[in-house]
Amino acid sequence: MQGNGDIQWCFSQVKGTLDDDVTEADIISCVEFNHDGDLLATGDKGGRVVIFQRDPISKNCQPRRGEFNVYSTFQSHEPEFDYLKSLEIEEKINKIRWLRRKNQSHFLLSTNDKTIKLWKVSERDKRVEGYNTKEENGQMRDPSCITALRVPVIKPMELMVEASPRRIFANAHTYHINSISVNSDQETYLSADDLRINLWHLEITDQSFNIVDIKPANMEELTEVITAAEFHPLECNLFVYSSSKGTIRLCDMRQAALCDRHSKIFEEPEDPTNRSFFSEIISSISDIKVSNSGRYMISRDYLSVKVWDLHMESKPIESYPVHEYLRSKLCSLYENDCIFDKFECCWAGNDQYIMTGSYNNFFRMFDRTTKRDVTLEASREIAKPKTLLKPRKVCTGGKRKKDEISVDCLDFTKKILHTAWHPTENIIAGRSY
Repeated sequence: MQGNGDIQWCFSQVKGTLDDDVTEADIISCVEFNHDGDLLATGDKGGRVVIFQRDPISKNCQPRRGEFNVYSTFQSHEPEFDYLKSLEIEEKINKIRWLRRKNQSHFLLSTNDKTIKLWKVSERDKRVEGYNTKEENGQMRDPSCITALRVPVIKPMELMVEASPRRIFANAHTYHINSISVNSDQETYLSADDLRINLWHLEITDQSFNIVDIKPANMEELTEVITAAEFHPLECNLFVYSSSKGTIRLCDMRQAALCDRHSKIFEEPEDPTNRSFFSEIISSISDIKVSNSGRYMISRDYLSVKVWDLHMESKPIESYPVHEYLRSKLCSLYENDCIFDKFECCWAGNDQYIMTGSYNNFFRMFDRTTKRDVTLEASREIAKPKTLLKPRKVCTGGKRKKDEISVDCLDFTKKILHTAWHPTENIIAGRSY
């Protein structure tokens, strides 16, 4: 897709099985572009990782299009069973994070609830022929039958993409992992669960450092949990994490080994006029992302997206309602558990635009310069290539216009939870139901 504001967005392609063929294992649970945007990785509930590669023709044509082809598919995680706790561990991929490319190979981290894996994805288009000690089929030769030596030769072969696990980081989290984030030093990364954040070195699998621990001595005194965590994109000593109480804490690892004392806390005072039974639930932050410049940060709660200046803790500098029209529907959303949905958010490469998902397969984009916003629908019914997407509007009562949809007609089973924005172009990826 491309453009915002006066620029039209259009469908590029849809990847995935037909609705009739979709199983629970096929449902995508995360999407992530690599740093140059040529690869897009998706993880699903079946523990698989599928990597798509940018089509070179669509990249070089005018106007440029965002079309991707399957590059590699591999099984990242398998279902496990914790016999000590009599607990099944799902294979579902919770997060994928790319490392910056240092050589011909690509590296990425993937995690389920308990185990993080470092994968190497590499290409092979040549093979060696003419071994002295084994046959071409791999069978070893009898050394006594070798009467002459030959020089092995390298011959071209059909391109193969191989994915191999290089490291497995396990047994460090009691609770489900909700976040992983690679540090700007490209040597360490963090992983976060409900109550703890651990710091890992990419070369060391049997040891991690606990840098945040909010577990109370008495679990009955627990008042909040960690919902997301991310490193600063430029300062390797800084990271942020959000909580279910609507707070974001910025920590500096130079101050102490255990970052129990935050450097800054970002929290918006509650509006007393909007106080209700659901206030605590809808104020819980489901996702945070530091801007590419490192100056700002966005947070997503149930009804809105907020922009914070890392130099100002008192309140957000911008606030964008995502689906304020649902405030009157909170009771029914609580009853069907939709109020606990965790929507992600993301920055455009230039930090000018923000995107997040909503219900009815809607996604919202906000222009920070003009303060304009647009609602578009990622519907399979109109998902033909180059189809222009028409802005959608939701009406809350009375007569509705031709292009509007009533809030009572929204499909809450169709929602865009996972989104990603290409690092340099106006290409977005999102998982719709």
